[in-house]
Order: sequence, then structure tokens, then C-alpha cells
Amino acid sequence: MKVLLLIISLSFVLFSSASEIDLEKFAQTYFKTMVATQAPDATKEDLENYLSLLTDDIGHTHLPWVTDDSRLPDGKEVMRKGMLFYLGAHTEYSAELLDVFVFNNSAIAIRYKNSAKGIHPESKQPLAYKQTMMEVLEMENGKVAVIRKYHE
Repeated sequence: MKVLLLIISLSFVLFSSASEIDLEKFAQTYFKTMVATQAPDATKEDLENYLSLLTDDIGHTHLPWVTDDSRLPDGKEVMRKGMLFYLGAHTEYSAELLDVFVFNNSAIAIRYKNSAKGIHPESKQPLAYKQTMMEVLEMENGKVAVIRKYHE
């Protein structure tokens, strides 16, 4: 019986270690990948690289525009459709990572400044913005399950 408990305990420790990821490193990868999707020369491949970091049922808020963070089975597909709509809309884009905060194995917060210029794909009106953002990324099994975006 003691041997069985030892094996179960050891298996749990090994499984936990193997399934944990370095969230600080993940945050850096996430930021770099997300920035690539906003570049004037962003491609569908850039979008897919970013989307590969997300769960299929990703929940997402981007206040004040997107307020419902419900996780739905087609969450990633909804994000893909929205991101494809804006793909290439920027003529200029830059971003600077300011802070990364890691909360045990369950969440990351990244704070960054970004600025962009471009043409809105639907209205064809010029767009320009400069802002400080914070994204809180709730993690699940090594992927982002919920994104909450806040403007400073």
C-alpha cells in the first residue's frame, strides 16, 4: 500500500512539473506574437501563430466594445473572423512591453504602450490611437482561456 501511494504521489509530482509552463516566458511570446498580428504587413500565418496560444473556447473582453467574456465552443473562430476583418488595416504600428505580472500558474497580466495609424476596413476613415493597455490572461492547460483588455 505504501508503495502504491508513493507511486501515485511521484506520478502527480512528475505530471504537475511537466504540465507547468514558464508563464514569464509565455507572456513574452504572447506579446511578441500579438504585436505581429497588428503590423501593417501582418499575415494570416501571424494570426494563426497568435491563435495557437488560445483555447478553442477562448473568452474575450475589450472594453468598452466587447463586454461579454463568455467562453463559447467557437470562441477562437469568432476571434479569427474579427481579426481577419482588421488584418492589414494599420499603416503604422508600434508597441512597447512595460510590465509582466505572473499570478501563480493561473494568470498573467501584461501592460504595454501601443500606437497605430491606418484606415478602418469598413468605413474607410483614417484611424489613429496611442494608448496604454493591460491584458489579463487567464490560463488553462498552458493556453490562454480568457483575455480581459483594459485601457489606461
